[in-house]
Amino acid sequence: MNEDILRYPIGQFNPVTTTTDEERKSYTKEIADIVPSLRKIVGDFNEDQLQTPYRSGGWTVQQVVHHMADNDVNAYLRLKRALTEEEPMASSYRPNLWAELNDYKDTPIEISLGLLEALHHRLINTIHGLKPADYDRRFNTEVLGWITVDVAIQRFIWHNKHHASHIQSLAQRMNW
Repeated sequence: MNEDILRYPIGQFNPVTTTTDEERKSYTKEIADIVPSLRKIVGDFNEDQLQTPYRSGGWTVQQVVHHMADNDVNAYLRLKRALTEEEPMASSYRPNLWAELNDYKDTPIEISLGLLEALHHRLINTIHGLKPADYDRRFNTEVLGWITVDVAIQRFIWHNKHHASHIQSLAQRMNW
C-alpha cells in the first residue's frame, strides 16, 4: 500500500480560511463524535492488536490513542491562551519522545479515552461561548507559525480524524 495513504489516510490538513457560521456550528458535532467513533473502532481490540503499529515504523494503536489525548490537552491549552491572552507564543512538545515514555506503554487506553471525553466536553462548552471575533484571535507556534482559533479548531478535528483513520485502516487491512 502507498506509504502516503498509510501516513495520511484522510489527506493532509487544509484549513478553510473563510468559515461560515454553519460550518462553525458543525465543529461541536464533529468534536462530540470523535470519542464514540474511536471507541467503536478499538472497543474489541485485544492486547496484541493494541500493540500493533498502524504502519511499518509507526506507533502502536495504544500509542496513537495516548498521543491523541496528549495532543488534545496541548491544543486545548493553546486555544484557551489564544482566547485569554494577546497573541501568545504557544508551547510545543515532542510527540515522538512522549510516545516512548512509560505512560504510553503502561496505561490502559481507557484512561486516555476518558480524558478525551472530558476534554472534548470542555472544548465544546468553550466553543459554544465564542463570539464571531473570537474565531479570529490567534496564537503563534514554533512549528506552524500563526494560527487563528478558527483554524486551530479545524486542525483539532482533523488531527483526531487523522489518527482514528490510522487505526481504522489498520483494522480493515488486518480484517479485525
